[in-house]
Amino acid sequence: MLFLNEFLVLGIILGFTAGISPGPLMAMTISETLQHGSRAGVKVAISPLITDSLIVSCILFFLLSIENHGPVLAWISFAGAFYLIYLGVSSLKTSVIDIVITKERENSFKRGILANFLSPHPYLFWITIGGPILFQALDVDIWATVFFVAGFYSILVGSKIMIAMVVGKSRYFLKSNYYLYIIRSLGLVYFIFALFFIEQGTNLLGLKM
Repeated sequence: MLFLNEFLVLGIILGFTAGISPGPLMAMTISETLQHGSRAGVKVAISPLITDSLIVSCILFFLLSIENHGPVLAWISFAGAFYLIYLGVSSLKTSVIDIVITKERENSFKRGILANFLSPHPYLFWITIGGPILFQALDVDIWATVFFVAGFYSILVGSKIMIAMVVGKSRYFLKSNYYLYIIRSLGLVYFIFALFFIEQGTNLLGLKM
């Protein structure tokens, strides 16, 4: 069973991998930064603090409404493992970051909220990955849940803010090998977490690996 500080570290690692990986919100963060400056990119970066509170609440309410949620969480964990493997393969295959630039009026915060609500990524993450971890954290202590969520969102939002600031100063960063190496190395991190979720699923089903 994980201790409190381990849930914090788990949240930090997952927040970092989610924060710098390519996706709709990352694309919008970069696009708004290139069009309107770092401040606009930061507005997009903080949008998950608004949208995810509702998303997480709805998903947790659904999971808590299930009487015998052990087997359900087990199969959700297996689904999370496959999702992590998919993200890992996608990260390893990343070769270039393409951002579409359109000249629009600056309304970054609202666009960031809309993009995050319509993106499947936060729903998939909290259903298949975040949800099972939160239930495991609740079995330990309420503070384990607080540490995981705080670690996850501080680094998720912080990493996107950092990228907005870097892109605002140097637009060539996204085309550099350094960024590609970071993205590809995250593929291995996703694979490691996939093994963790497979183990968690087998434990919930009473099986042994």
